[in-house]
Amino acid sequence: MPDPWRADRPGELTGRQPVGARLGSQGPDQGYVLVLARRLRPELQLRPGEHADDAMAGCVTIALRRASIFGRAPVIHDLRIALTMWGYLDPDPPAELVATRRRLFEGVGHVAHHYAEGRALADMAPEETLRSTPKQVADGYPARWRDLTGAPA
Repeated sequence: MPDPWRADRPGELTGRQPVGARLGSQGPDQGYVLVLARRLRPELQLRPGEHADDAMAGCVTIALRRASIFGRAPVIHDLRIALTMWGYLDPDPPAELVATRRRLFEGVGHVAHHYAEGRALADMAPEETLRSTPKQVADGYPARWRDLTGAPA
């Protein structure tokens, strides 16, 4: 009978993933979120001055954080929740929400230069929202968009 596998190699993590600034939210198969982003991209409802790359990059970081909370790979609901809470699936989002997201998401699509801003979006999202079902988030939007996103006043 073969010996049981053990995490005893020098590069193996033991215990929990490290937590801290700029470390992101670890989880399995995170690259799959890019497939999901391509599927949902045609549904984006952008206002003048907004860019699809910025919206998707910011919402991808939120979706990956949600997936990591549940210890699994991203699924379509993770990204749909992020897009819903920021009004990117709404053809007529509240003007104040658009102004806020335009400011917070600007340039985030240039991940190499705006990683910190993307991480801030993910970190700003309340865990209560991220643990909600897609229906709960949709029911709270648009009336409670600020609570759902954690956006500053």
